[in-house]
Amino acid sequence: MALPGLSLPGLGLQPSATPAYGGGAPAPTEVTARREDLPPQSEWRFEAAFGQQYEIRLTSGQAELFGVELAPKQTYNLSGCKGAIFTWQGCQLEVTGNAESEYSAHETEYAVEWLNLHGMLETARDEAQQDGGPRVLVVGPDHVGKSSLVRSVAAWAVKAGRTPTIVNLDPRKGLLAPPGSLTAVAVASQLDVENGYGITPISGPTVSPVQTPLTYSYPYASSADKPTVYKALLTRMALSVTNKLEEDASAKRSGIIMDTPGSLNDPKSNYDLINHIVSEFSINLILSIGSEKLLNDLTRRFSKERVTGESIPVLRISRPGGTVERDAAYMKQLRMSQIRQYFFGTAKEALNPHSHSINFGELSIYRAKSSSDATNTSSGYGADDDDYTPNFDTTSAYADFEKATPSVAMTGSLVGIKFCPSSSDEDTIRDSAVMGYLYVAEVDEVRKKVRFLAPHPQRWGDRALVWGSWPEVVADLLT
Repeated sequence: MALPGLSLPGLGLQPSATPAYGGGAPAPTEVTARREDLPPQSEWRFEAAFGQQYEIRLTSGQAELFGVELAPKQTYNLSGCKGAIFTWQGCQLEVTGNAESEYSAHETEYAVEWLNLHGMLETARDEAQQDGGPRVLVVGPDHVGKSSLVRSVAAWAVKAGRTPTIVNLDPRKGLLAPPGSLTAVAVASQLDVENGYGITPISGPTVSPVQTPLTYSYPYASSADKPTVYKALLTRMALSVTNKLEEDASAKRSGIIMDTPGSLNDPKSNYDLINHIVSEFSINLILSIGSEKLLNDLTRRFSKERVTGESIPVLRISRPGGTVERDAAYMKQLRMSQIRQYFFGTAKEALNPHSHSINFGELSIYRAKSSSDATNTSSGYGADDDDYTPNFDTTSAYADFEKATPSVAMTGSLVGIKFCPSSSDEDTIRDSAVMGYLYVAEVDEVRKKVRFLAPHPQRWGDRALVWGSWPEVVADLLT
């Protein structure tokens, strides 16, 4: 078996007598494949950089990536992925390319625990009454495996014939939408090894699972940046998700699995946002991963009987041994990749975005103000001031949005198209779902025109457009 990292490209190849390329340039070296034999209940952990070839093929046995089974003899491109391919019964992999880190791991007790969790959730679904199936909240610090847990449990649920609703509350991640979004989607088809939950059917046919998410715009990097706006969106989101589940008995019985950002775990705020999520989504199970303090704090808060006479179990979930901290540079590359995929698809499934050139006077753009833009950051949601008027007011220090004139500062930014009309009040603009995102390709201040890249060929009509500082500008999306 080849030692990880020591299979050098081109090793053993015979040099060509005559250069195949003009100017005496050497021919490109071949990337050799190597075999990795994994025993039962072990995993192949890897960290592949963006732009670096890294492919894996299952040649024999059974293996899965985040709960999704690898098809035999099929090559998967895992460039830019940090993951672990797990095998229950043993397998043989063919690995091509170089990774920043790769090794075979045998301390995988967490996988058995996660599978037991899946079995517990299946029992809860079978026994579900009128209140529906399990509503699971996964909490913990950043980089401890929360998203991997959610994706694995979701994949196993789908394999069992369920339709779980996955909710992403981390604005730094993109779940079937660019970063800066809070999304919810009922997953009815098997997840994809390379693309996870799949891609949205925006501007072309896809082979990957097609999903239609419910999306809300939260153009801030952290829930702590605008907690009142975050709370308002959670309330609206919970109402929409609950109504949707009431219309689908299978989805209601399958339940909800929620992924959260590490910023929620703030004892200084008395876990205010976690309390809000538990209340609005009627959470009946909390999974804590990666922090004993958080586990103990939430156990004291929720495991005791409340006023309603109910208690919420708080369970400790083991952190996978292969979790690694993703640095700022990697996370930025990941966001850029997600934005590019939203508009252009993947190498296997290309999408075809459309260009729209629109006059300034036809646009109603509202800039989401940061916390530093006003001395008072209250948005009126749950405000203590009885004299506060929630109607839209661009001059108020309480306003979370301000009417913006297009400028070159918008170039490279994302703009959310709200379902509400452009004349709506602030609360409506804030709480409305997003029908899609635009990329600002060019702003011509002389001709008073903005050129957008859009996922749909039709104009969006009289809609409010929301522009924020998150995610950051992508200057080279069209290159």
